[in-house]
Amino acid sequence: MLAKQGKNHKVGTVPMTVDQILVETNGWPEEQIERLVERLLLSNYRLPDPAVDAAWAEEIKRRIDDIDSGREVGIPGEEVMARIRKIVGL
Repeated sequence: MLAKQGKNHKVGTVPMTVDQILVETNGWPEEQIERLVERLLLSNYRLPDPAVDAAWAEEIKRRIDDIDSGREVGIPGEEVMARIRKIVGL
C-alpha cells in the first residue's frame, strides 16, 4: 500500500496487523466500534437478505413438515457418519 506525501513523493506504508488495530481501537466509544464493524462487514461481506432468509425459513419448514408427515424419511445420523467416514477414508 502506498500513501502520497506531498506532490510527487510516495512513502510506502505497511498495513496494520489485527493486534495493532485492537490496540488502536481499545479506547474507542462503542458507537465508533459498531460503525467500524459495520463498514468492515459491508466492504467484505454481503448483509443478510431478508427475502433469502424468509425463503430458507419456508424451505426448512417444508422439509420438517415432509418428515413429520411421512412424505420423506430421514437418514439416521449413524448412517450419515458412516458414509462420511467412507468418503474421507476413515
